[in-house]
Amino acid sequence: VTMRVNQNTMLLGQKVILVPYTTEHVPRYHEWMKSEELQRLTASEPLTLEQEYAMQHSWREDTDKCTFIVLDAEKWQAHGDSAEENCMVGDVNLFLTDLRDPALGEIEVMIAEPSYRRKGFGTEAVLMMMAYGVTTLGLNKFEAKIGQGNEPSICMFKKLHFEQVAMNNIFEEVILRLLMSEPERQWLLQQTSHVEEKQYRNRSW
Repeated sequence: VTMRVNQNTMLLGQKVILVPYTTEHVPRYHEWMKSEELQRLTASEPLTLEQEYAMQHSWREDTDKCTFIVLDAEKWQAHGDSAEENCMVGDVNLFLTDLRDPALGEIEVMIAEPSYRRKGFGTEAVLMMMAYGVTTLGLNKFEAKIGQGNEPSICMFKKLHFEQVAMNNIFEEVILRLLMSEPERQWLLQQTSHVEEKQYRNRSW
């Protein structure tokens, strides 16, 4: 399974649309990551624009990551897909990093635009990404690692049935986990029954 699995996939939800991360999205993404707050929340270092393009390219080729850019569905529908960069609100990732357990995905969401936070965009993006993980990537467990101070994010994952399983004091992270039992799977598919999967045609990889 690689990032390539989703390079022609877009997922249409109510508030958000998920599209693959392409070169077209890099400039806006790069602007976001200049924010010290986002660097802190995502535990990442600022990159130059060139490095960000290289990173986008490596993510696309990567075998253990699946990344979607989160777009504002309303804005996107109003403007057609001509200017995705203007509709970007964040990103959502699945990392398939446990070689012993290929059914485990670590999920991460970032709503980078402050005006879009606490409005359900992150929640829908995570639900859509988990459903994609379950139905397309064969995952049945999810894990989220969140900074101890990031209360809104911890609360959001708990509302999505994740349970706190550990605290990593070295990285100052809370680790939450969700096992997809049959009832959980049914719940997840019900929560995302409105989501449409479409062919994504992008001009710029």
